[in-house]
Amino acid sequence: MTQPFDQASIDYYDENSRAFVVDTAQVNMGQLYESFLSCIPEGGRILDLGCGSGRDTKYFMDQSYEVVAIDASEKMVEATKRLANANVLQLRFDQINFENEFDGIWACASLLHVPETALKNILELCLQALRPTGVIYASFKYGNAQRFERGRLFTDFNEEKLSGLVATLRSNLKLSHWVTQDTRPDRNNEKWINAIITL
Repeated sequence: MTQPFDQASIDYYDENSRAFVVDTAQVNMGQLYESFLSCIPEGGRILDLGCGSGRDTKYFMDQSYEVVAIDASEKMVEATKRLANANVLQLRFDQINFENEFDGIWACASLLHVPETALKNILELCLQALRPTGVIYASFKYGNAQRFERGRLFTDFNEEKLSGLVATLRSNLKLSHWVTQDTRPDRNNEKWINAIITL
């Protein structure tokens, strides 16, 4: 059976939590927040899927959204609890069991660590967790490969591959996607594909 999340990636975040928080805490996410939150009702309920440093959880809470945050890494859960007074759960993505609870799911640079063969099932769990007008934001490194880099699994996507994945889910889903540059100074040669999936 395919593992729904790469254990080596979880271990990486446990072992490198401090460096990861420093590297990501100050990244400017403004345009991505705007794209996502424009689809969410004021004060809506958001699932931060793979909350990492807690940067995004804190931002959403500061904007008066109700947030549930999850991460498979114990150290990332601790980091989010330190930064944001949030409901933070240590869970793998295949362990979520929400139904009709969220107006939006924020999966920023998190689903990219799920093996490609397990992504469909994880996205189905996400869809189950959404309310009838809910949306999913997800981002992946731009490409067309599954690879290991610096101790982590990455499942990369381009436009065609992403559209193909979404097409295997419910027939009524709408997909919008766009490509951005990484804004970190040492990563400006890296591209990301961003997606909004709407029920």
